[in-house]
Amino acid sequence: MHRRLFPRALAVLVLVATAAAAGTTTATAEAPTPAQTRLNATIDAVLADSRLNGAQAGVVVVDTATGRTLYDRNGTRRLIPASNTKLLTSAAAMELLGPGHRFTTEVSADGPRRAGMLSGDLYLRGGGDPTILAADYDRLAEQVAAAGVRVVAGDLIADDTRYDKGRLGPDWTWDDEPYYYAAQVSALTVAPDTDYDAGTVIVHAAPGSRAGARPKITMTPDNGWLRIDNRAETVADGETTISFEREHGGNTVVVTGQIAVGQAAESDWVTVWEPTGYAADVFRSALRRHGVRVLGRTLLGTATPDTAKPLARHDSMPLADLMVPFLKLSNNGHAEVLTKELGRQLSGSGTWAAGLSAISGYVGDAGVDTGTLRQRDGSGLSRRNLVPPAQFVTLLSAVRAEPWFDTWYAALPVAGNPDRFVGGTLRSRMGGTAAANNVHAKTGSLTGASALSGYVTDADGRLLAFSIVLNNYLTSSVKGLEDQIAIALASYTEKETATARRTVPAAPESPRVPEGRECSWVKPALC
Repeated sequence: MHRRLFPRALAVLVLVATAAAAGTTTATAEAPTPAQTRLNATIDAVLADSRLNGAQAGVVVVDTATGRTLYDRNGTRRLIPASNTKLLTSAAAMELLGPGHRFTTEVSADGPRRAGMLSGDLYLRGGGDPTILAADYDRLAEQVAAAGVRVVAGDLIADDTRYDKGRLGPDWTWDDEPYYYAAQVSALTVAPDTDYDAGTVIVHAAPGSRAGARPKITMTPDNGWLRIDNRAETVADGETTISFEREHGGNTVVVTGQIAVGQAAESDWVTVWEPTGYAADVFRSALRRHGVRVLGRTLLGTATPDTAKPLARHDSMPLADLMVPFLKLSNNGHAEVLTKELGRQLSGSGTWAAGLSAISGYVGDAGVDTGTLRQRDGSGLSRRNLVPPAQFVTLLSAVRAEPWFDTWYAALPVAGNPDRFVGGTLRSRMGGTAAANNVHAKTGSLTGASALSGYVTDADGRLLAFSIVLNNYLTSSVKGLEDQIAIALASYTEKETATARRTVPAAPESPRVPEGRECSWVKPALC
């Protein structure tokens, strides 16, 4: 067993034995309390909603203090968890990499230097950092110039060899590839903003000066890696219909539609084909701005030799801080980088297979029955991921004893909190209810698959772990049903009160989100 988990398991056994010896009246599946009977009836009523006709639903609720199961519907059924998969990945990363883990990007020189001339190659070595910005590459270039380099006689080598060449996750659908939530994964990349959507560029279209003119297209960050094919039109008035589409297999972005004179610019996030080249392009431009000329070509994918001498370095934020944009905004790229980094750190192989093996090892130590589930990627974008809700609850209960738990718990989205980096993908859900600023949980969204798993403190102050996984429904969204269950759990009490009724709680309306996407995946973000 994992080094921290044996003592925890032993403590739970002692607790159970003590309760039995004392003759406590803790409810069992055979003898539920009246309050538990009401709770079961309430959740049953939610799951009887016509939107779930012909669908599959798995729901498990456990009191984390006692281990008592308060509700179980199909808890052992394997279901597509969507982004709830990130619970497995993030917990394993916190334990196996550690909250202080950082990603390092380095610049090194191979060859003699004299009077500002480097008679060799300049190496940009990626360490997997999914948060590195164009401004960070600018600072790296500044460090190179400060080291006295003015001319590089050789080539600029972009070293992405920390991870393998697999750019897209196993089983990802081809039509997701241009969209920012399915960005290619590389050990050397660029994020365009502080949502840290690595491997993407923000493309902006502003109206031209007059009707009939082409809109003005700009990019953040400015780069020469993407090519713009501007087919859009500025019109005198009318609805904005600008669309940005990157052609599969290349870096041409076709801009179509119209935008009226005087309208605000329209923007969208577009993935790049081959992030390593994107990063090298941004860095080469930064070198030029700082007076460093590279006479040779830009080459991708060659390892930095051991003889190269370091010139510049950038360290990412610690993993504890990365957990916030990762989990709050359900960032798929962060999940996949962490998966490959786990493989690299634990077995020397920066691959999905090695990383998933590391995740399985950790969650297995935590008590999860890994023989009952299948994990195919780090983020949950694969529809071949299958996890029973009961195994999520096992993990949620176990990690409460980990020293990093408070940091991880705080990084989960918080229901009804309007602050985007607190509420995250739950900031527009369950507001004004007992669940608001109470439920800490991971959302999950794919077409026909939705999930919500995490924690809620009930009306008696008990911390409950729950998992709700809904599959194979035909309606556009079942988020409201998840919210109703979470609100019922937040209102749950064992005390006999006048308000202890068997009614289904109402859930406030949440923003309309395109089917199968998290609200944070819609740019500009809805949450």
